[in-house]
Amino acid sequence: MERGKAVSEHETVERMYRFVSEHGITNIVDRFLAQEKGRCPYCMKGLSCQLCSMGPCRIGNGKEYGACGIDAAGMVVRNFVHLNMLGTEAYTYHAIEAAKTLKATAEGKTPFEIKEPEKLRWFAEMIGIKGDDVNELASRVADFIISDLSSHERSRLVMVFAPEKRKELWESLGLIPDGVFQEILTMGTSSMTNVDTNYVSLAFKSMRSSIATCLASQIAIEMIQDILFGTPQPHRSYADFGVVDPDYVNIAVNGHEPFVAMALIKLAERDEVQERARKAGAKGLRIVGFIETGQEVMQRTESPVFTGIAGNWIVQEYVLAIGGVDVFAADMNCTVPSLSEYQRFGVKVIPVSKLVRLRGIDDGLDYSPERVEEIAERLIDIAIENFRERRGKMEPVRVKERREIIVGFSPEAIMKVLKGDMNKLFDAMKEGKIKGIAALVSCSTLKNGPHDSNTVTMAKELIKRDILVLSMGCGNSALQQAGLTSMSALRIAGENLREFCRELGIPPILSFGTCTDTGRAAYLLRLIAEHIGVDIPDLPVAVTAPEYMEQKATIDAVFALAYGLVVHVSPTPPITGSEEAVRLFTEEVERLTGGKVVVEEDMRKAAEILDRIIAEKREKLGLREEIHKSQIYA
Repeated sequence: MERGKAVSEHETVERMYRFVSEHGITNIVDRFLAQEKGRCPYCMKGLSCQLCSMGPCRIGNGKEYGACGIDAAGMVVRNFVHLNMLGTEAYTYHAIEAAKTLKATAEGKTPFEIKEPEKLRWFAEMIGIKGDDVNELASRVADFIISDLSSHERSRLVMVFAPEKRKELWESLGLIPDGVFQEILTMGTSSMTNVDTNYVSLAFKSMRSSIATCLASQIAIEMIQDILFGTPQPHRSYADFGVVDPDYVNIAVNGHEPFVAMALIKLAERDEVQERARKAGAKGLRIVGFIETGQEVMQRTESPVFTGIAGNWIVQEYVLAIGGVDVFAADMNCTVPSLSEYQRFGVKVIPVSKLVRLRGIDDGLDYSPERVEEIAERLIDIAIENFRERRGKMEPVRVKERREIIVGFSPEAIMKVLKGDMNKLFDAMKEGKIKGIAALVSCSTLKNGPHDSNTVTMAKELIKRDILVLSMGCGNSALQQAGLTSMSALRIAGENLREFCRELGIPPILSFGTCTDTGRAAYLLRLIAEHIGVDIPDLPVAVTAPEYMEQKATIDAVFALAYGLVVHVSPTPPITGSEEAVRLFTEEVERLTGGKVVVEEDMRKAAEILDRIIAEKREKLGLREEIHKSQIYA
């Protein structure tokens, strides 16, 4: 992204960026541009290390080794693995919190309920637990998950949810993981100074950890959240800054865990809470979603008090600058450190996780299952009182843009759309109505261009080529804010895909959830592969992360490699300092697992590459050519 040019794909972000920048307020775009002046070329290639007191060391011409003796391949992969570990830790923290919440709910200690007892029974049966009493069953499932994640033996969750053909391969490669806690210990200790400096060994340890992350931690998270709050089903919602109406008391929920947000919604639906807001001079009280917490809520609820999603992590400052948010409740992950300074716009920033603290904000209402109702009540009290204070103090910015979107495409929802017949999907592939499927699992970053621009471009290019897209993570917000997860996006899709989507009444980009839904997507691919009778790498499927940003994204990408998928990433990861490391991830791993990394900064070229790879997989499966040409070739 260059100074003086567009900063975002979205007009609302552009407009609010100009507003805060003209007022001289710190914001993410200006900070990014300032940092661009002094990027370290060694760090960008992964060739720097600060692990021990003899450093920092940088490898380059005339200095082929670090002081300890590590070479370039060892250094770049160790750096990469060390960061991947943080993504595993974050997902696993969320999984433990989910299990604790399920157990507390079973014991009657939360305002939640077992909303889907049938899913609970199905999941319990999958992991070998039987029982008639729903609460007892929920408690035993929670105990099982906590035990499995911390096990020093093979993860039973992985063994249950991994495809048989993958398990056979992983067995031969030594990739069957123990419980994720043990894998974190192994990966973390191995990436210390003078422990494991063999780049292949380090990469394999990261793969083991990634398998435990996605098929244990992530599967546990989404199964529990479905059991407590409902499995996502298709419904309408809204995206963009217009979901904030300053005439209401607005509580923004931000982060990755939906527990406080769901408690807020239950309370906000009460007539007495809405009446209290009206007595304060507001039209009512609403809950506004940001990033993954917003996605988790939005995929599962059609509550009248939930307005939709404002956008992904990069838009936080710009939405708060509207002057219409009363409380910003920040749970784990993705709260930008500058938000305390945005309290000048009448918002109170309140951490709701012990993980989150910001400069100038030392305390929070930290989540525990047993206190969640009390926390939600306190947030509502603060928000209503804050509305009284902010009203009349400043004139809010009125933003009208609001996109109507369709969300809630879980595997169960997709099967429902197919009327329970997987043959409809496979027949569409055979007939060329769908060339293949691309999972867009992405963050959002300014590193490779304007905010969300590459994500939107990639999605458009894929659906033009008759490739159905499942969108997850902050990239999902990007596409929602751009209006691409709606039926109107069919005008961009290729003729074949358009016909298929119209038959089923679905958009060409299916809003599949958050980055946490990577495990759920893996399970969907397992169902498709087993129906056809092939291994995962044989499917006409690819993964793209057009704007990956941080450690959760990288561990998901490593899992995709282990799962046998081709993964496109942008911007270029910091491993280019070693030709051996680049060759491992882009070529050699394909001979082992069937997956590989594709690095391409031009989204149109990247889409062409994925299109070609999907075509090759179609040919190997014996799928005939398309009925007619996609509009992109017209």
